[in-house]
Amino acid sequence: MIIKLTEHFKEIFKQDDNIESFFSPGRVNLIGEHTDYNGGFVFPCALDFGTYAIVRQREDKNFRMYSENFEDLGIIEFNLDNLVYDKKDDWANYPKGVIKTFLDKGFKVPNGFDVLFFGNIPNGAGLSSSASIEVLTAVILKSLFNLDIDMVEMVKYCQIAENKFIGVNSGIMDQFAVGMGKKDNAILLDCNTLNFTYVPVKLKDMSIVIANTNKKRGLADSKYNERRSSCEEAVAVLNKNGVNIKYLGELTVEEFNKVKHFIKDEEQLKRATHAVTENERAKVAVEFLKKDDIKTFGELMNKSHISLRDDYEVTGLELDSLVEAAWEEVGTVGARMTGAGFGGCTVSIVKNSEVDNFIKNVGKKYKEKTGLEASFYIANIGDGARKL
Repeated sequence: MIIKLTEHFKEIFKQDDNIESFFSPGRVNLIGEHTDYNGGFVFPCALDFGTYAIVRQREDKNFRMYSENFEDLGIIEFNLDNLVYDKKDDWANYPKGVIKTFLDKGFKVPNGFDVLFFGNIPNGAGLSSSASIEVLTAVILKSLFNLDIDMVEMVKYCQIAENKFIGVNSGIMDQFAVGMGKKDNAILLDCNTLNFTYVPVKLKDMSIVIANTNKKRGLADSKYNERRSSCEEAVAVLNKNGVNIKYLGELTVEEFNKVKHFIKDEEQLKRATHAVTENERAKVAVEFLKKDDIKTFGELMNKSHISLRDDYEVTGLELDSLVEAAWEEVGTVGARMTGAGFGGCTVSIVKNSEVDNFIKNVGKKYKEKTGLEASFYIANIGDGARKL
């Protein structure tokens, strides 16, 4: 793969010396969905597929970027002295935003570079291709210019780039999982404090199977912001009634049950119920994994999906059809939607002996119900972003 990409880099940029290569994974969240911006816990892991970069430093201030995933856009060029969001620069706004954030934070980036990107994360699947390219850019900057910065800081800068430069109000989970991933471990991350623990995921005779709905996601961003606002409004109502919290994630289920009567708006109550119960599920799920109890972990995944469907209402026909078909398969230990919702992917834990049947049967039922073809990926848990 790297040899092929390097050859392509030489063809595109007509340069063949001092070339370096880098990799940044995609991520999947095993449980703890829509809890990150609610100050709660998430439980993601890095995947063994992601985004590759072939890079060569330049002597001037120009950046030239090319993606094999968007070949029709050709080489996108911009200059160190003019790092502004530009719609016509399309995907290259992500790396551009990271470079701008590093400069804003006082880091010296004296010159530009040529880079060829290639990602084998399915586009728009919700496995975090944007965070993957952001963290990859940060690792490139650190390496090329010998910057004194650790991965957690880089992860924070990448989130700033996405929030401020791109304008997507996402939490920090995606960048954190991509940057801090560790082979065969998931990360229990407290999004409020950024305290984290690696938890070994011993799947033994089971695999993680990711299924992409292949549904075009139109309204995801606006609906995401609506859900976020509902949760913030619920916090404001609780604050007014003497419950002193900044985030719903600070409340246990027991504490929430004592004060939830203050929330009169039915929609706010449902959204808050999901945020609190899902946060609890994430914490409890990890305890079962530590005891090697994958069966109970799977049951909690199922409950997570039901809560996302009924209380948070972010699933929709396609995700529900995939998950319900997965639940009907004998080899399924647990299945749920993963990511923001309204399309994107499901994640299932499936017994290896049944994976082929699972893919065949779930795919067939899904197509019958929705008319769409699902794509399936058998995923392994890999390491975070790095120089190769």
